[in-house]
Amino acid sequence: MSQSNALLSRRQINLIVVGLVVGMFLSALDQMIVATAIRTIGDDLNGLTLQAWVTTAYLIAATISTPLYGKLSDIYGRKPLYVFALGAFVVGSLLCGTATDMYQLAAYRGIQGLGAGGLMALALIILGDILSPRERTKYQAAFFGVWGIASVLGPVLGGFFAGASDILGIAGWRWIFLMNVPLGAFALAIILRVLHIPKHPHSVRIDYWGVATLIVAIVPLLIVVEQGHEWGWSSPSVLALSALAVVGVAGFILAERAIGDDALLPLRMFRNRTFSVSTGLNFIMGFAMFGGLAGLPLYLQIAKGMTPTAAGLAMLPFTAGILVMAMVTATAIRRTGRYKWMPIAGTAMLIVAGLILAQLRADSSLWHLSIGAVIFGMGLGSIMQPIMLAVQNAVEPRDMGTGSASVMFFRQIGGSLGTAVFLSVLFGTVAGNIGTEFQVAAQTPEFQQVITDPDVLANDTNAAVIGVIASGSLDGAADAGISLDDTSFINELDPVLAAPFKEGFADSITNVLFLSSMIVVLAFILAWFIPELPLREKSGLETMREDAEAAAAAAAELSDDDEAEIKNEAEALAARGPLEA
Repeated sequence: MSQSNALLSRRQINLIVVGLVVGMFLSALDQMIVATAIRTIGDDLNGLTLQAWVTTAYLIAATISTPLYGKLSDIYGRKPLYVFALGAFVVGSLLCGTATDMYQLAAYRGIQGLGAGGLMALALIILGDILSPRERTKYQAAFFGVWGIASVLGPVLGGFFAGASDILGIAGWRWIFLMNVPLGAFALAIILRVLHIPKHPHSVRIDYWGVATLIVAIVPLLIVVEQGHEWGWSSPSVLALSALAVVGVAGFILAERAIGDDALLPLRMFRNRTFSVSTGLNFIMGFAMFGGLAGLPLYLQIAKGMTPTAAGLAMLPFTAGILVMAMVTATAIRRTGRYKWMPIAGTAMLIVAGLILAQLRADSSLWHLSIGAVIFGMGLGSIMQPIMLAVQNAVEPRDMGTGSASVMFFRQIGGSLGTAVFLSVLFGTVAGNIGTEFQVAAQTPEFQQVITDPDVLANDTNAAVIGVIASGSLDGAADAGISLDDTSFINELDPVLAAPFKEGFADSITNVLFLSSMIVVLAFILAWFIPELPLREKSGLETMREDAEAAAAAAAELSDDDEAEIKNEAEALAARGPLEA
């Protein structure tokens, strides 16, 4: 048994990892599966127009709680925080499965998100505690692979549960949440039984002002991200919330500076070059990565006409790329101890993948998509694990939780902003691109024949689209029952009439993918500035234990020196005699 495992047996470590992987899988899968089934859920609960708030509640709770779990676990220990996070996720899932309206579901999703914020962050933090950097790579590869698998299984399971009218007498969509209960209980039983990590409690001030200002900064920001497209980016509500978020950010910085080392996110950590560069890299990666990924499912479902389930299966090359490179990087780090080249290579692969995917057309083959998707996945698999490892290796053991959670926090913020920006670009340009495609199509004999074909005009959807075309603008499309907010009508159109819609969406989606790849260039440049420090040979727990023992020994030695000095002074005083004294 290696030195890093001296505190825990291999069997204990393996059981702990199983529990952590199950928790992380539930958290990652939940976001993907709900997004696929939300329309069915909204229809069943008579609140489809409120679906955005279901997503927003989860996102706000998960994002805000992530740095809190990191800091609090540094103070009070990992196990109680992880048990709370897993318990909140299970309870939230059970409540979501019993919701009777969308307002209840939104509130219960907030409870779920509160738990999810800890499941992702604490899993990686605990791994850093119990294993040395070299050893933890093979386990972290499995953790990051879980995210890729969830991105494929989410749409598949979401489509299955949403399509089932009932399972065992319960509405199919409710099992999306209810299945989390036994799996979460299984993970909780493992964690309660085998996760025994020594705590190193220390007296600190609670950063109440930091928490308060973080909430003021993040809640308005995420509401704008989720609702901005619907409200309008220049609407008074968006402008007011954006201003409030800016005030919150300024207040957070002032609060963190005032409280010093006890801060939720100590500003001294940004003096650590690895931490500061990795934080910036993760923000950019989140912005570009999630923004780019938001376009691929839309391309498959709109431009290619796939069901959510089929679209999820078509993303298997993406998952394969993540898994392959996660294993390759884990093996390379374990054998060589070097990791700097991986984020550089990974960002380069993301740029190449974005440029390949930016060439997609509605009639492109799935091979074209698969090649771009597998390179995209390989790029992510080369980045996520080395960056987390670099930060955990560079920060002090007492900051392991704060540093790890901060990496994930900035990636989440970047991802939320990127999704909002890229979807805004997509939907802001799609009407114009569809109009351009119709102008091109109108010059072809096939199109001229279709718009005068009585059989085609007999279909109400075809007739509505032809009427909109005749008006010379898509502005009145909604009045004719044609709305780009619900693209299901495209599947009912004659193929010739559907083609401009599909090509228009493909044009906008590929523009987003190209823009995403250009933003990754910034990450590629930043990756060169990550320092490559020698990997520690001990786990976080062992390092903290040795530091504590060294501090105790130093204190004892100082005490002995003081005692000897006092004794020497007394002897010298006595030797000088009463008169001299």
